[in-house]
Amino acid sequence: MGMSDLLEIAAAELAQILRTPSEHFTAGGSLVLDCRPFLAYSRAHICDSRNVNWNSMLRRRSKSSVVSLEWLVPDRTLLGRLRSGEFSLVIVLDEDSPSVADLKTESLASMLLTALHAEVEAGNTQMCFLQGGFDGFFAVYPDLCVNAPAVSGNNTAVRDPEPVMSGRSTPCTIRRETLAKCGITAVLNVSSTCPNLFEDELHYKTLRVEDSLVANIRACFPEAIDFIDSVKQRGGRVLVHCQAGISRSATICLAYLMHSRRVRLDEAFDFVKQRRRVISPNLAFMGQLLQFETDVLCH
Repeated sequence: MGMSDLLEIAAAELAQILRTPSEHFTAGGSLVLDCRPFLAYSRAHICDSRNVNWNSMLRRRSKSSVVSLEWLVPDRTLLGRLRSGEFSLVIVLDEDSPSVADLKTESLASMLLTALHAEVEAGNTQMCFLQGGFDGFFAVYPDLCVNAPAVSGNNTAVRDPEPVMSGRSTPCTIRRETLAKCGITAVLNVSSTCPNLFEDELHYKTLRVEDSLVANIRACFPEAIDFIDSVKQRGGRVLVHCQAGISRSATICLAYLMHSRRVRLDEAFDFVKQRRRVISPNLAFMGQLLQFETDVLCH
């Protein structure tokens, strides 16, 4: 790979790095970049790591063997910090590769390391590769990893039971105590009739959308994405809701995941479906999401 300054580190060394206070680093601390698929990352990952994912569609459409960091790191703020050499250590990992020598040239980890070497300001940042990948690290240090809670019909710790619905006209009900328990600070209302119940306490954004086959929900995507991002940047959390939490709000959440994580619609759908099993965007919305997928992944 032509990177003589690349270090290979073992799980124990990464554990020591993660347990070292950031003020002990000469620059901006360490950054762990996880090259596993988005769904695998969402199920379990190292604490404070960031997912890097270059979609298979982008792989097929790329006309160059050189991959830019901006294709791999969707978070523009993080991308700028990386390129400026703000981090003392950047650790790259995949599923289970024993060493850099075992990486295939076309693997995401290999492409990421090459892009980092080419684009990150030299002198401040040490590039590292984790031997054994996430699987090896998790086997020894599960306490330094985040596990997604099991998703089942009995999992009601932070959410109300799903309503029994015969259609899409179930009355909209939101419990203030549930919002507080989940740390919600803002609400994105994409229904056509639901009132904003807690405007004195929460930050609201209302986008009136009908759940119909002629509604253009795609026109709301930019405004919805900007709102969610603005709340997240302030450290808040957003509840996206419609009438029954099946079609309109699910569509917005899918669009946000596709845009922010640069994943395909099927990946985003599986991720949301695991967390709210009743989602079912109407056929027109699914068509608009497929169009949005092409725009996002080919941009």
